[in-house]
Amino acid sequence: MGLDTPKQYMPLAGLPLVIHTLRAFGHMPQMGHGVIVVSPDDGFMADVIKRHPQSKFKVFPTGGALRANTVLSGLVALKSLGATGNDWVMVHDAARCLITPSLIQQLFDQCQHDEVGGLLAVPLADTLKSGSDGRVTATVKRSDKWLAQTPQMFRLDNLFHALTDAVQAVTDESSAIELLGQAPQLVPGASFNFKVTFPEDVTLAEAILAERQTKEFQTHGPH
Repeated sequence: MGLDTPKQYMPLAGLPLVIHTLRAFGHMPQMGHGVIVVSPDDGFMADVIKRHPQSKFKVFPTGGALRANTVLSGLVALKSLGATGNDWVMVHDAARCLITPSLIQQLFDQCQHDEVGGLLAVPLADTLKSGSDGRVTATVKRSDKWLAQTPQMFRLDNLFHALTDAVQAVTDESSAIELLGQAPQLVPGASFNFKVTFPEDVTLAEAILAERQTKEFQTHGPH
């Protein structure tokens, strides 16, 4: 992104990007505790939360070198707040700041009685190619391909054991659960639930947030 600060703290539609993410989860009535896991040398999150309080969340500067290490730290933090091993946990990327309360609720509703849990994902829409040295080597069948998103929802202890066994081998929580031989449920997500990664993503995210604010104003009037 070419920023002086981590992208999750950049201004987006008048607020730090991460606050849009936290507010979406804060609207979920079933949510007991939320933990924000940041690196030990993160000097921004505490100040952001001070300026934009989020009552359901606590900050833990215990993030690790790998995603799995950070999530494991978050699970330990949840247990310290009273979570039990059988509780459902959702893991979400802060940079997916366009997540909506309705999408989060949809994931919860479809997975709360599932034996394994699941994740938001969208069917692959584009033609998929594999390549080598800048040239196409094959066209890959896309009918059964999905793009994984977050949040991803699993029982706390099951996820803890899965990540402990596969720290180096996973890029998301579902892949750790899959290595246990379990098959997470695919819950349809939305194309707007993308991870803000490149400068052009910021422009699109701001346009989407502006449209939502306009609809909110038209529905409920000024706050």
